[in-house]
Amino acid sequence: MHEANDHLPEEGSEELYERKTFSVDKGQEPFRIDKWVQMHIEGATRNKVQRGIDAGFLTVNGKVVKSNYKVKPGDEIVMMSLINPDHTELKAENIPLNIVYEDDAVMVLNKPANMVVHPGVGNFSGTLLNGVAYHLQQQNPQIDEEALPRFGLVHRIDKNTTGLIVLAKTADAAAHLAKQFFNHTVQRKYVALVWGDVQEEAGTIEAHIARHRQYRKMFDAYPDGETGKHAITHYKVLERFNYVTLVECVLETGRTHQIRVHMKHIGHTLFNDWEYGGDKILKGTIYTKYKQFVDNCFALCPRCALHARTLGFIHPVTQKEMFFESPLPDDMAQVIEKWRNYMLHRKENG
Repeated sequence: MHEANDHLPEEGSEELYERKTFSVDKGQEPFRIDKWVQMHIEGATRNKVQRGIDAGFLTVNGKVVKSNYKVKPGDEIVMMSLINPDHTELKAENIPLNIVYEDDAVMVLNKPANMVVHPGVGNFSGTLLNGVAYHLQQQNPQIDEEALPRFGLVHRIDKNTTGLIVLAKTADAAAHLAKQFFNHTVQRKYVALVWGDVQEEAGTIEAHIARHRQYRKMFDAYPDGETGKHAITHYKVLERFNYVTLVECVLETGRTHQIRVHMKHIGHTLFNDWEYGGDKILKGTIYTKYKQFVDNCFALCPRCALHARTLGFIHPVTQKEMFFESPLPDDMAQVIEKWRNYMLHRKENG
């Protein structure tokens, strides 16, 4: 048996499923696939494997099979499984949610700043998923604790990034959406305010991303491609403010901190991104008045200026194209307006 992780994102990645690929050895006797997978994936339970197979998370030679399928020599098995399965128990909490769209299969939410998407070390409550669990329990008080939406999370955005996120309400929908994220067919556009005057009107950044060698909570770009995971970001300039630029970024891959790392890599750190040094004046004048202006902007938007503005995917049940757009949140909108006025003022006094 040969195993390969051909799509294994780093911890914290936007994409939350890994794809494990197995080749069945030549001498393999016929063996039920649920038992075979359980033996070959550490920590897998028979129940979870069967639910994954039923939901279409597993294919043999490119086809979905049933749990009683018998593996044969040469079979190519692809299994999608959640990364970081060490989830804590999910507490339902009455947290206000901004639900943009909901039906029996999916939910699209607009996430505010300063909210973690799912529970983890240091954040066991107050997350988006705690609120979603409560919301689903109100809809169906008999809902099975195991069926709460852990499996429904197929991507995530950083704590301080605002904007659109889709959750699956069934295992079938989760499998369908996870495949779309794998295949990079989900449309995602972000708006970011970055330091500096971006030279090109549009461009593509291609550089692998991995943990920073010195600072383990940060990530870094590795353009030689020998370290980390393949990552591609397309960008275009929306508006220029001389010292900062408003850009739109389209993700082709969903790596951890991808936009933040890629924009810094080309010399345009995100505005007020304290982890990557964007909370200092990186471009501009030495005048006290300018410093005061920038400090006021930091106070208005006390986070990394990044917003997940659009999200498009194929609906798992209807197969129709779904497209959502979220307006800029107030903090970013106010800072952009301040820069606009600053530039007008400079021109008038120029």
